[in-house]
Amino acid sequence: MTASAKSAVVTGGGSGIGRAVALALQGEGYDVAIAGRRLPELEATAEAAVAHGGRMMPVPTDVSDPRSVQALFDEVSSAFGRLDVLFNNAGTAAPPVSIEEMSFAQWKTVVDVNLNGAFLCAQAAVRLMKAQEPKGGRIINNGSIAAYVPRLYSAPYTATKHAMTGLTKSLSLDLRAHDIAVSQIDIGNAATQLTDAFAEGSLQADGSRREEPRIDVKHVADAVLYMVGLPLSANVQFMTVMATTMPYIGRG
Repeated sequence: MTASAKSAVVTGGGSGIGRAVALALQGEGYDVAIAGRRLPELEATAEAAVAHGGRMMPVPTDVSDPRSVQALFDEVSSAFGRLDVLFNNAGTAAPPVSIEEMSFAQWKTVVDVNLNGAFLCAQAAVRLMKAQEPKGGRIINNGSIAAYVPRLYSAPYTATKHAMTGLTKSLSLDLRAHDIAVSQIDIGNAATQLTDAFAEGSLQADGSRREEPRIDVKHVADAVLYMVGLPLSANVQFMTVMATTMPYIGRG
């Protein structure tokens, strides 16, 4: 089919940062495919879409499964005709325990979703972006503050987010000749359900528990809109958006 608007895929689009970014893109006129494992949450995101924006298409997807990811991007190609933006946002974490108490299954689940899922989605997106006319597009990876510094007992999450930085840099180099810009947004304490506990007290590097400030998730969505609003000749390679007084600078 012939594409009539710009289109985007947002993984982890059923809640939190993914939902906020998907709604922001849809409100700007993008046709958006929202991917995630839980259909009711995806449908809730779709129901919140604004009437004047682009289309919103929920697609139940397991990003750790190559066949599920391929089915997602096949549906995007069929429905939208092209792909302009991939927001690689799906992520999970293991229980906060010392490494000797962690099972291999817990480790593998985090690696499969956070790293393998980002690879599979980027791979499928690149195939579409290289083949379409005009070719090109933008991939934005959600790196997190953990791409730079860990929290206590976060080895699987931190390892995958450090790896995300390597993936971002490699793809940015490999794909720039094909008009595909690759970047990373590193988010610190966006106010979502996943960070509700931070408002009550989060474990610090010295073993204490302290309340941590958070930012409205709208600021994250606005940052992503800025990144996708640039021409493909310009790229925000890395952006950190965080609560000003969160314990990040000097953590450890």
